[in-house]
Amino acid sequence: MKLYGSLTSPYVRKVRMLLAEKGIAYDFVEEGPSDAAGNVARLNPLGKVPALVRDDGEVLFDSPMIMEYLDSLKGAPLIPPPGEARWQAQRWHALAQGMMDATVARLMETRRDPERQEPAVIRKQEGKVAAALGFAEQRIPDGEFVMGDQLTVADIALGAALGYLDLRYAHDWRGSHPRLARWFEMLERRPSFIETAPA
Repeated sequence: MKLYGSLTSPYVRKVRMLLAEKGIAYDFVEEGPSDAAGNVARLNPLGKVPALVRDDGEVLFDSPMIMEYLDSLKGAPLIPPPGEARWQAQRWHALAQGMMDATVARLMETRRDPERQEPAVIRKQEGKVAAALGFAEQRIPDGEFVMGDQLTVADIALGAALGYLDLRYAHDWRGSHPRLARWFEMLERRPSFIETAPA
């Protein structure tokens, strides 16, 4: 298998974390959507990373779909089976995905020429991040994992989202979200998190 993506993308990082946790071998091709090689645009009609090329040549895109496919290949599932636990895990995954989306949108706006930036757009995206952090702070348990006594897709997705905040929207979210900060401190020690940190 080949995974195409950038080292700083939180969507790619959560896929790489899952691959590491499951011990699945793959080749990583560092490439962004606008790179001259053009593989991403060729493989994914949406022109986004990650893109996963399976051994049979089929291509999968969209990080939640890729993660679900990879989770089915080997080992104990990180996505719970159908039932309430699955919906809870996927809700955390959706929250993290939305936090990533808002952080990316904010970043793109701040990279525009200063005279063309829309402060209202930046504030709106920062508001989404703040709301997501508040939601997580109210619901994060005191233990090591988001759900029960083992790692799930909820931990991976939320960890990738918080890591991306630190990378692209650094601010003191820990000061106002101490429970979430304690949980994240435990996750940061995992090899899968350390190995996939943006270089």
